[in-house]
Amino acid sequence: MFTTQFRADQNEVRHLTSGNWEVTKILAYDESNDNIYFLSTEGSPRRRQLFSFSVKTVGLFPRHCLTCELNKAHCLFFNAEINPSDQHIILHCKGPGAPTVILHSLNNANYYILENNSLLKAALKIKRIEMTDFRTIQMEHFDLPLKISYPPDFSESRHYGLLLVVDGSPGGQAVSDRFILDWDSVLVSSDNVIVARLDGRGSGFLGQRVLHEVHQRLGTVEVQDQIAAVEYMLTFPYIDRTRIGVFGRGYGAYMILMMLKSTDSLFKCSVAMSPVTDWRLYASAFSERYLGMPLRDDSRYQQFSSVLQNVQPLREQTLMLVHGTADANVHFQHTAELIKNLVKVGANYTMQIYPDEGHFLSQRSRQHLFASLTSFYRDCLKEEILPLPDDDEEEEE
Repeated sequence: MFTTQFRADQNEVRHLTSGNWEVTKILAYDESNDNIYFLSTEGSPRRRQLFSFSVKTVGLFPRHCLTCELNKAHCLFFNAEINPSDQHIILHCKGPGAPTVILHSLNNANYYILENNSLLKAALKIKRIEMTDFRTIQMEHFDLPLKISYPPDFSESRHYGLLLVVDGSPGGQAVSDRFILDWDSVLVSSDNVIVARLDGRGSGFLGQRVLHEVHQRLGTVEVQDQIAAVEYMLTFPYIDRTRIGVFGRGYGAYMILMMLKSTDSLFKCSVAMSPVTDWRLYASAFSERYLGMPLRDDSRYQQFSSVLQNVQPLREQTLMLVHGTADANVHFQHTAELIKNLVKVGANYTMQIYPDEGHFLSQRSRQHLFASLTSFYRDCLKEEILPLPDDDEEEEE
């Protein structure tokens, strides 16, 4: 992404920034000093740093990073708000350490900590917190980032179950330096499960070529990338190939259903929450942007990108479906149509609905969902311990 400057006195466009990174947000323009403040991924797509530069500069515009030296061990992902007078800025450090909020002066080095999350930091010191590793896998000349969360007492001599958490929505990002503790963190810390997330083709902040790879072919290359991530993880000797689960929500749920259809016994269990199953039933602005007009490009809708086309491969899968009946984003009809087709082929599935709940569940329903997911994957991915032979059996032998 780049910013441009339009000049009234000249018929030209000037590029203000360039490089192998993206401007993610333009925060403010200081008219009195001709300074522009913006957030960018310069340095790493996983990060967000605050930069400024002066429009007065002729030629190449030197950037000045205002946050790169601020607590580098704990703060690499920032959001920011600048006051109307362009004198102060509120910095939201969102990771990788516990989130903090800082009021910083733009005129000098003075700052004031508004929130340091001391209670959270104290709690983290006495908890079993996952270890995080970042890797890349290569798919058709694209380097795709992979985030792996390991149990705190990880050992390569042991065998672990693997849970792949899929987002994958076009323009989205699952691999970043943001601080995250979610329901799957419990599985990592308490149940010795390794959790992986991949930003495949179609993801945001990796450049325009990666972003546009899914244009007019949803459910293809991004699905291949997620499967490739699992196959890459299976090269590690400590991954138990008989204990692999997958979870997705919304577009991620659509992706895992397409993954289940294109693989044979790769996943032991899966949960699809609010899945998109037919793009003709989804928001037309999104569907037509990526698949074209339905009357003109009907084959893309009904054959290549539809979950409902041939659900026979889902027949033997251990599949749990979750949906809120009042979901206005992904209507419940998506799941209803899928169930209709699953029944036709005699598929076994588990259904969990949340009456009158929308795409984003209420707090009580979220707590119930997280407990259900944890229990489901705990049972699925637990290590099978073979029983020891009885003494009587040994004597008979």
